Amino acid sequence: MVNNIILFMIAGIIIYGIYTGIDVYGAFVDGAKEGLQTTVRIFPYMIALMVGVTIFRTSGAIELLSKVFAPLFTLLRLPKETLPLAILKPFSGGASIGILADIYAAYGTDSYIGLIASVMMGSSETIFYTVALYFGYVGIKNTRYTVMCAFIAQFAGMMGALIAVNLLF
Repeated sequence: MVNNIILFMIAGIIIYGIYTGIDVYGAFVDGAKEGLQTTVRIFPYMIALMVGVTIFRTSGAIELLSKVFAPLFTLLRLPKETLPLAILKPFSGGASIGILADIYAAYGTDSYIGLIASVMMGSSETIFYTVALYFGYVGIKNTRYTVMCAFIAQFAGMMGALIAVNLLF
């Protein structure tokens, strides 16, 4: 079904292009060329972010931050087992998926901790990846209040996860 929809969309674009006299193939090639140029422009920002996340994970900073934030999580009644996920999610989506898999393996997907971790994962963003990529691409050096507002939204997502799991499960 989905494949048919995609096929009809592509056919519709080609037919519309022919009908309006647009060089569909030339427009496609120009778009692909622009996409490649965009990839080259954002590549240094992605490399810097990946190196930073790797250093952050291997240096033991997550364990240190977990110890620092454990009392806050206890106060907020968030399971401390979700703390590494909450710390790493703003930096890397891939690394946080790995932590989520570890939580599932240790506690199960349907456990209270697994449910909160799942909702936390879905209600938060990779802040630094997004800021580095998009702001870097357009050349903005001063992010002003973006990161602070993103962390407030991240906190709201964590609290929303707690409330949603407690209300629904």
